[in-house]
Amino acid sequence: MGSPFTMTLANIYMWEWEHPLIEHQKMHNELYGRYIDDVFMTTNLSIDQIKARLNVAHEQDENIRITCTIGLTVEFLDVLVDNNQGQLKTSVHHKPAAEPYILPYLSDHPRHTHCSTVKSQLLRAARLCSHVEDFDTTGNTLTT
Repeated sequence: MGSPFTMTLANIYMWEWEHPLIEHQKMHNELYGRYIDDVFMTTNLSIDQIKARLNVAHEQDENIRITCTIGLTVEFLDVLVDNNQGQLKTSVHHKPAAEPYILPYLSDHPRHTHCSTVKSQLLRAARLCSHVEDFDTTGNTLTT
Protein backbone atom coordinates (compact mmCIF):
# COMPACT_ATOMS: atom_id res chain seq x y z
CA MET A 1 0.00 0.00 0.00
CA GLY A 2 2.95 2.29 0.51
CA SER A 3 4.36 4.43 3.25
CA PRO A 4 2.10 6.53 5.48
CA PHE A 5 4.06 9.53 4.20
CA THR A 6 3.35 8.84 0.53
CA MET A 7 0.55 11.41 0.21
CA THR A 8 2.49 14.02 2.20
CA LEU A 9 5.55 13.59 0.00
CA ALA A 10 3.41 13.66 -3.15
CA ASN A 11 1.78 16.90 -1.99
CA ILE A 12 5.18 18.49 -1.31
CA TYR A 13 6.38 17.36 -4.75
CA MET A 14 3.24 18.70 -6.43
CA TRP A 15 3.38 22.00 -4.52
CA GLU A 16 6.75 22.72 -6.07
CA TRP A 17 5.29 22.06 -9.53
CA GLU A 18 1.93 23.79 -9.08
CA HIS A 19 3.11 26.86 -7.16
CA PRO A 20 3.51 29.06 -10.30
CA LEU A 21 0.01 28.04 -11.46
CA ILE A 22 -1.46 28.87 -8.06
CA GLU A 23 0.26 32.27 -8.00
CA HIS A 24 -1.03 33.02 -11.52
CA GLN A 25 -4.56 32.10 -10.45
CA LYS A 26 -4.33 34.29 -7.33
CA MET A 27 -3.06 37.29 -9.32
CA HIS A 28 -5.95 36.98 -11.77
CA ASN A 29 -8.61 36.29 -9.11
CA GLU A 30 -9.32 32.82 -10.51
CA LEU A 31 -10.03 29.46 -8.86
CA TYR A 32 -7.53 26.63 -8.45
CA GLY A 33 -8.15 23.35 -6.69
CA ARG A 34 -6.42 19.98 -6.57
CA TYR A 35 -7.32 16.67 -5.01
CA ILE A 36 -4.55 14.07 -5.38
CA ASP A 37 -4.09 14.04 -9.17
CA ASP A 38 -7.17 15.96 -10.32
CA VAL A 39 -6.90 19.72 -10.84
CA PHE A 40 -9.65 22.27 -11.44
CA MET A 41 -9.03 25.85 -12.44
CA THR A 42 -10.97 28.74 -13.94
CA THR A 43 -9.60 31.34 -16.31
CA ASN A 44 -10.54 34.05 -18.75
CA LEU A 45 -7.52 33.34 -20.95
CA SER A 46 -7.99 32.20 -24.54
CA ILE A 47 -7.70 28.48 -25.26
CA ASP A 48 -4.30 29.05 -26.92
CA GLN A 49 -3.05 30.93 -23.84
CA ILE A 50 -4.35 28.16 -21.55
CA LYS A 51 -2.58 25.49 -23.60
CA ALA A 52 0.65 27.52 -23.63
CA ARG A 53 0.54 27.93 -19.83
CA LEU A 54 -0.15 24.22 -19.35
CA ASN A 55 2.68 23.32 -21.75
CA VAL A 56 5.09 25.40 -19.65
CA ALA A 57 3.87 23.57 -16.54
CA HIS A 58 4.16 20.23 -18.34
CA GLU A 59 7.76 20.91 -19.37
CA GLN A 60 8.76 21.66 -15.77
CA ASP A 61 8.67 17.99 -14.81
CA GLU A 62 8.63 14.95 -17.08
CA ASN A 63 7.18 12.81 -14.28
CA ILE A 64 3.93 14.78 -14.26
CA ARG A 65 1.64 14.04 -17.18
CA ILE A 66 -1.14 16.47 -17.97
CA THR A 67 -4.39 15.52 -19.63
CA CYS A 68 -6.64 18.54 -19.85
CA THR A 69 -10.30 19.11 -20.53
CA ILE A 70 -11.17 22.65 -21.56
CA GLY A 71 -14.78 23.66 -21.90
CA LEU A 72 -17.78 25.44 -20.51
CA THR A 73 -18.72 22.24 -18.69
CA VAL A 74 -16.21 20.03 -16.87
CA GLU A 75 -16.30 17.24 -14.32
CA PHE A 76 -14.14 17.54 -11.22
CA LEU A 77 -14.31 14.56 -8.90
CA ASP A 78 -18.06 14.03 -8.42
CA VAL A 79 -19.07 17.59 -9.32
CA LEU A 80 -20.27 18.81 -12.69
CA VAL A 81 -19.25 22.46 -13.10
CA ASP A 82 -21.02 24.46 -15.79
CA ASN A 83 -20.11 28.01 -16.86
CA ASN A 84 -23.33 29.73 -17.80
CA GLN A 85 -22.42 33.21 -19.07
CA GLY A 86 -19.78 33.70 -16.38
CA GLN A 87 -21.82 32.18 -13.54
CA LEU A 88 -20.57 28.81 -12.28
CA LYS A 89 -23.29 26.25 -11.66
CA THR A 90 -22.53 23.01 -9.83
CA SER A 91 -24.43 19.74 -9.65
CA VAL A 92 -23.79 16.09 -8.86
CA HIS A 93 -21.80 14.28 -11.54
CA HIS A 94 -22.57 10.60 -11.93
CA LYS A 95 -19.59 8.85 -13.49
CA PRO A 96 -20.75 6.55 -16.30
CA ALA A 97 -18.75 3.58 -15.00
CA ALA A 98 -20.04 3.92 -11.43
CA GLU A 99 -22.79 1.66 -10.24
CA PRO A 100 -25.93 3.36 -8.97
CA TYR A 101 -26.65 3.05 -5.28
CA ILE A 102 -28.94 0.08 -4.80
CA LEU A 103 -29.93 -1.16 -1.39
CA PRO A 104 -32.81 -3.64 -1.58
CA TYR A 105 -35.26 -3.07 1.22
CA LEU A 106 -35.36 -6.79 1.97
CA SER A 107 -31.58 -7.08 2.34
CA ASP A 108 -29.97 -8.22 5.58
CA HIS A 109 -28.61 -4.75 6.30
CA PRO A 110 -29.71 -3.13 9.56
CA ARG A 111 -32.75 -0.88 9.09
CA HIS A 112 -30.80 2.28 9.96
CA THR A 113 -28.54 1.58 6.95
CA HIS A 114 -31.46 2.19 4.58
CA CYS A 115 -32.16 5.63 6.03
CA SER A 116 -28.46 6.49 6.33
CA THR A 117 -27.80 5.70 2.65
CA VAL A 118 -30.56 7.99 1.42
CA LYS A 119 -29.68 10.70 3.96
CA SER A 120 -25.98 10.70 3.03
CA GLN A 121 -26.77 10.97 -0.69
CA LEU A 122 -29.22 13.82 -0.07
CA LEU A 123 -26.58 15.65 2.00
CA ARG A 124 -24.07 15.11 -0.80
CA ALA A 125 -26.52 16.57 -3.32
CA ALA A 126 -27.26 19.54 -1.04
CA ARG A 127 -23.54 20.29 -0.77
CA LEU A 128 -22.84 19.96 -4.48
CA CYS A 129 -25.90 21.48 -6.18
CA SER A 130 -25.90 25.25 -6.54
CA HIS A 131 -29.49 25.28 -7.85
CA VAL A 132 -32.56 23.81 -6.16
CA GLU A 133 -33.75 22.27 -9.44
CA ASP A 134 -30.58 20.14 -9.66
CA PHE A 135 -30.99 19.07 -6.05
CA ASP A 136 -34.60 18.06 -6.76
CA THR A 137 -33.53 16.05 -9.80
CA THR A 138 -30.85 14.26 -7.80
CA GLY A 139 -33.27 13.62 -4.94
CA ASN A 140 -35.84 12.18 -7.34
CA THR A 141 -33.30 9.75 -8.82
CA LEU A 142 -32.60 8.40 -5.33
CA THR A 143 -36.18 7.32 -4.85
CA THR A 144 -36.76 5.69 -8.23
